[in-house]
Amino acid sequence: MKEFEEILTELKNKIYHPVYFLMGEETYYIDLVTDYIIKHILNESEKTFNQLIFYGKDTDTPTVINASKRFPMMANYQVVVLKEAQELKKIEDLIYYVEKPLKSTILVINYKYASLDKRTKLYKALVEHSVILESKKLYENQVPEWIINYLKKAGISIDTEAAELLKESLGNDLSKIAQELDKLLLVIPSGTNVINKQHIERNIGISKDYNNFELTKALGQKNVLKANRIIDYFGKNPKGSPFLVTTQVLFSFFSKVLIYHFLKDKSRSSIASNLGINPFFVPEYELAGKKYSPAKTVAIISDLREYDLKSKGVGNTSTTDAELLRELIYKILH
Repeated sequence: MKEFEEILTELKNKIYHPVYFLMGEETYYIDLVTDYIIKHILNESEKTFNQLIFYGKDTDTPTVINASKRFPMMANYQVVVLKEAQELKKIEDLIYYVEKPLKSTILVINYKYASLDKRTKLYKALVEHSVILESKKLYENQVPEWIINYLKKAGISIDTEAAELLKESLGNDLSKIAQELDKLLLVIPSGTNVINKQHIERNIGISKDYNNFELTKALGQKNVLKANRIIDYFGKNPKGSPFLVTTQVLFSFFSKVLIYHFLKDKSRSSIASNLGINPFFVPEYELAGKKYSPAKTVAIISDLREYDLKSKGVGNTSTTDAELLRELIYKILH
């Protein structure tokens, strides 16, 4: 098992392995390694005869094995890529090649959205004879730091609230986040050193004032006017503010408020660690803890579960998401 950075460093130093098995729920790093191998190991003239790409749902194991057993033509290597390997029938039969791979073939296997069962004979053979990357989804509280580090490589920093806004709006899909950040880097004014919420609003289309991040802040402060302005905006822009996403964000927020109530150590570092948040946001939870008692917080979490079910049609046949949200926010604030 190797980390993404180690694999990419080896590839850039022309240290190649016969088999790469790239698996996991987070596809971003799987695609980066695969794309690097496709673009850089062979030159354009070598690719014509020595680079093959298969898709699991459109091929079979014998075809992949036979292609991998070929020798390269007028090149040192041939590259064989199996995409969507999770769709390949009888994938376990790849063991017959994995146990004795050709050194002149670089076989790349993409097994996305899941990880291969580690109890299987194939996995054990891969451990012995291949490079394995297991690409796991980041927890949401890890996303802002990932955004900060991604932009740092481009020589740009981002303020804490802007990173949090991106996380709340884009979730933890790294491919989607990277795509939006790349667009942002292309359009921000020359000489910009720090990205803020205004840059995000102007160039990505996420409102700096009307979003789930600002809604939780307003609710934490019990700012009735601001909270209602935000949900009015959500009602007029349902595609940009899905009810399901909002309830998930609120559930996460108030679950953390409940944890806060029962912390024995309420130092800033303890709160940040136990809630899995940046210390910058600790005051928001301290304030919410004062505004909402433990009993009220439990009742809010119960209401969130109830309205989540209502939005899915359980006990509700006619109330719109906008109306459900207005009812829910009223119950939270009163």
